[in-house]
Amino acid sequence: MAVASNRPAAQPAAVRRASVEPAAEMPDFNQEQELHAYRHMLLIRRFEEKAGQLYGMGLIGGFCHLYIGQEAVVVGMQMAIKEGDEVITGYRDHGHMLACGMDPKGVMAELTGRRGGYSKGKGGSMHMFSVEKGFFGGHGIVGAQVPLGTGLAFANKYRGNDNVSLTYLGDGAANQGQVYESFNMAKLWKLPVIYVIENNQYGMGTSVARASATTNLSQRGRSFDIPGEQIDGMDVRAVKAAGDRATRWCCDGNGPIILEMLTYRYRGHSMSDPAKYRPKEEVDKVRHEHDPIEQVRSRLLKKGFASEDALKKIDAEVRTVINEAAEFATNDAEPDPAELWRDVYAE
Repeated sequence: MAVASNRPAAQPAAVRRASVEPAAEMPDFNQEQELHAYRHMLLIRRFEEKAGQLYGMGLIGGFCHLYIGQEAVVVGMQMAIKEGDEVITGYRDHGHMLACGMDPKGVMAELTGRRGGYSKGKGGSMHMFSVEKGFFGGHGIVGAQVPLGTGLAFANKYRGNDNVSLTYLGDGAANQGQVYESFNMAKLWKLPVIYVIENNQYGMGTSVARASATTNLSQRGRSFDIPGEQIDGMDVRAVKAAGDRATRWCCDGNGPIILEMLTYRYRGHSMSDPAKYRPKEEVDKVRHEHDPIEQVRSRLLKKGFASEDALKKIDAEVRTVINEAAEFATNDAEPDPAELWRDVYAE
């Protein structure tokens, strides 16, 4: 029997952020930091736009989850960590790979199933990996990366290094049982792990208010005595500042911490999702008032850190990199059929 609900509809990140108390005064970025954030967020945005285009042309098959709108989260967090720290995430993972420094050609080639891809063309959108860049994979099973990221933190503590595991999950994954098992072990053993919940307000087509009994996901670790913060995930400065605080917390031996990034995706859950469950006006409002890249662009111009021409030049350079990646990914050879059994079973 259906039960009527009087619960209000979910508010987009742009609205909910207004009620978040800042943990500290917003730090200002210098010119180098602003330009770094702008270029790297723009690289992710242009990559994802091109991936969407190639998907529409039938050159990318299977699932394809785009990161457009959420760029400030991964770029800000990468600015807060050091070499040796690890990153692991779910299936919306192209932005994380690029932020870690993985080659756009290799990522795009994997999307198109070519032998020059990071998984030799056999893994696709959700299955790439680079030990060299400290990226321990995108994972297609909801929440499956959380115990793995906790395991990375366990390995760091066992080895006695000062590395931190950056373990990303979405708002939908925050309701998974394995997430809470991981929280318990991480706190019990005081593991150096930062759980970054990318709350883009919708788990597939369901708003967080309809799927979660408590919508302040930063407090999901309270029963394990794990502290948490809500962060404006559309402002790269706020993300970087939270990342700095969280890495210090872990490196000081305090164990895990949760950062809930209030963010927003502009596209559907995946390329096959028309996203009719939310009004166009909601998406447009976030795009026009809170876009993470436009915020940086506006500051660069206002502070005199860059001219319009300089920013156009950066965009042109980024577009060239992405076009070269797309060219490589559409002309590289497909994997040899003999590759089918490699990396799966070995005698």
